[in-house]
Amino acid sequence: MAKTSRSEARIRRHDRVRKNITGTPERPRLAIFRSTAEIYAQVIDDAAGTTLASASSVDRELRAAAAKITKTEQAKLIGKAVAERAKSKGIDKVVFDRGGFRYMGRVKALADAAREAGLEF
Repeated sequence: MAKTSRSEARIRRHDRVRKNITGTPERPRLAIFRSTAEIYAQVIDDAAGTTLASASSVDRELRAAAAKITKTEQAKLIGKAVAERAKSKGIDKVVFDRGGFRYMGRVKALADAAREAGLEF
């Protein structure tokens, strides 16, 4: 039996979670992707198939601030930014989709910062 790679295992976990989590217009999905160097967050309406708000550590507005801090601090910055952008579009409640990643470290920091900035999940 062949052993699956870490990325394949994460994709399988994400697919398993996505069977139960969907973003609606009333309560869109806050999806996280974490690479080794960067972190990305999107607020997605799955019914329409559109991204309503997004933030990442490669955004032009956030890149300068994210360059001089640790990756966990970057995740906090991204969580706050995506929450503010979602709130400006009138989104208060979301469903959190951790993307198959463990809820610890950068994923937890992003989620906590988004909650502190006013998103409910």
